[in-house]
Amino acid sequence: MKTIDLDIQYAEYFALKQYEALKDKSVTALTTLDMGTGAGNDFLGWQKLPSETPADLLDRINKTAARLRANCDYVVCVGIGGSYLGAKAVISALSNMFADFYGPKPNEPKVLFAGQNIGEEYMSELSKLLEGKKFGIIVISKSGTTTEPAIAFRMLKDQLEKQAGKEAAKDLIVAVTDASKGALRTLATQEGYETYVIPDNVGGRFSVLTPVGLLPIAVAGFDVTKLIAGAAAMEEATKHPGDDNIAQTYARMRNALYESGKKIEILVNFNPKLHYFSEWWKQLYGESEGKEGKGIFPASVDLTTDLHSMGQWIQEGERTIFETVISVEEPCVEHRIPEDAANLDGINYIAGKRVDEVNKMAELGTLLAHVDGGVPNIRIKVHTLDEHTMGQLIYFFEKACGISGYILGVNPFNQPGVEAYKKNMFALLEKPGYEKETAAIKAKL
Repeated sequence: MKTIDLDIQYAEYFALKQYEALKDKSVTALTTLDMGTGAGNDFLGWQKLPSETPADLLDRINKTAARLRANCDYVVCVGIGGSYLGAKAVISALSNMFADFYGPKPNEPKVLFAGQNIGEEYMSELSKLLEGKKFGIIVISKSGTTTEPAIAFRMLKDQLEKQAGKEAAKDLIVAVTDASKGALRTLATQEGYETYVIPDNVGGRFSVLTPVGLLPIAVAGFDVTKLIAGAAAMEEATKHPGDDNIAQTYARMRNALYESGKKIEILVNFNPKLHYFSEWWKQLYGESEGKEGKGIFPASVDLTTDLHSMGQWIQEGERTIFETVISVEEPCVEHRIPEDAANLDGINYIAGKRVDEVNKMAELGTLLAHVDGGVPNIRIKVHTLDEHTMGQLIYFFEKACGISGYILGVNPFNQPGVEAYKKNMFALLEKPGYEKETAAIKAKL
């Protein structure tokens, strides 16, 4: 069952000619993606993950999650980029937003994240939080040598072994890594860690529906079977070309807007639970399309909050932007605004209304204002935030990303540009094997 709808009526006016011209190209892009005949076709394993994820893998993930939940107050997920953003996005969307202010309960550990930065204060403060606590580690890395997570894992592993003992620690560490090679695979084999495999044909930013995302999400207490089922429903719904294929339509419209001069896409949410979903989306599209001097720049705002900081620019700034709004039709709770006899704040006219009723009018009013101001709007409407919906959203954006990249004329599954900063960093740190680079970069400085 598909519970996501796409509305492009507030975007068509701005790029109708381009949109109509891209019909055949979007069909070709979808067909190329589904048949695996395009650039990067060795990284298309994500396409059939929902329908082909075996039940026994989900059972094992749930058993591992249950073990960690029973033995930990905190579970630290170590990874960067696609190795953490997908899990963070889903957990944040489905969790109580103030959960971190409540202490961990038995069988309800807090899922924390590390290895996504090189912050000395961050690691020091995390270490202090974990002092004397029962904690476990999920370390996620294909190679085991990516600098940020490697630093975090080394430090956390050392702390865990000192606190729990080396023998006990090995049962509290789970490695999600390559099937047969790499530093983390070697270490996991030597130490006897439980392991899960990152499929060779699934790139990091498309990996949330593998154990990379599923295990942390399960540890956080959410139903990964429902998540996969939602993704499978969207996989089925976006198989065939046509006007009812929302992934094809979204990819086609965003490229039409790009061709009409709209170079920046702002992903908008009016539900603060979706903040980290936007962060996941930015990596997915930025890393997939930003190459060869091409690509829509992915940005995001949390509204109505950012209307008080970014609203002026969006309303009247350079007209090179369009917005894609994720609209959640029904919150999971009901909370109403009380009457106040003095009415000094002047809001008695909305007393008795649900908070979300006001939010919806802010959403509609913003859409109309921005469209009037020359900002095209695409709306993605979801019924509510639950595991099934999140699975659908994830797969929808992944499928559309592949189609969009092929329409744009780039390989959406590589990322050649991300190595540049690493080479400079290694040279500056005088890493063995980078002697020539070290000399060259020091000469520049």
